[in-house]
Amino acid sequence: MHVHSVNVAHPRPNPWDEVSTTGIDKRAVVGPVAVTAPDPRAPGAVGLAGDQVFDVAHHGGTDQAVYAYAREDLDVWERRLGRELPGGVFGENLTTRGIDLAGALIGERWRIGLDVVLEVSCPRIPCGTFQGWLERAGWIKEFTQAALPGAYLRVIEGGEVAAGDPIEVVHRPGHRVSVALTFRALTLEPDLLPLLLVADALPRKDRDLVRRRTGT
Repeated sequence: MHVHSVNVAHPRPNPWDEVSTTGIDKRAVVGPVAVTAPDPRAPGAVGLAGDQVFDVAHHGGTDQAVYAYAREDLDVWERRLGRELPGGVFGENLTTRGIDLAGALIGERWRIGLDVVLEVSCPRIPCGTFQGWLERAGWIKEFTQAALPGAYLRVIEGGEVAAGDPIEVVHRPGHRVSVALTFRALTLEPDLLPLLLVADALPRKDRDLVRRRTGT
């Protein structure tokens, strides 16, 4: 398991949303990139040096400091879409190899390289900017049905990350709430929502959403 590429934003105009600029266009960088925990008082702060988000109401912050997507899942989409998908094209900071992101557990921790420790917090929920960026009608529905959302991560220990760094799973919680299960529960299968509450590392906003929808 390793990092295939590290990707940071190239800001561009956003004609697909009321926020006029987007950082969804992320491209691979050469060499190490500093990783730090975002300041929780700074809306939209992110974990990688040089990265940016602009829709601060829905992106960035402690629970979405880093976004990872598997190269293997990009390969699945390449075959489905019939087009090349370079690392970073889904807006991910880390394109990974060898790790099952859909099967990763909420609260699972990874050591990357020598120093960085990240914690899986929640899946990515697709938005209109993502659909517009890929220029594919019906993309939100297609992406949601596939349930290959990638994972947002918190920064537990900072340091530097670079392409080729090994990824080691150093902690797995004692529940079975995976990224894919969480995504399905929050989107197309609300009957699964009660299962999520055993995952203590689920972001507070998602836990509150589960309680509102289930009346618990």
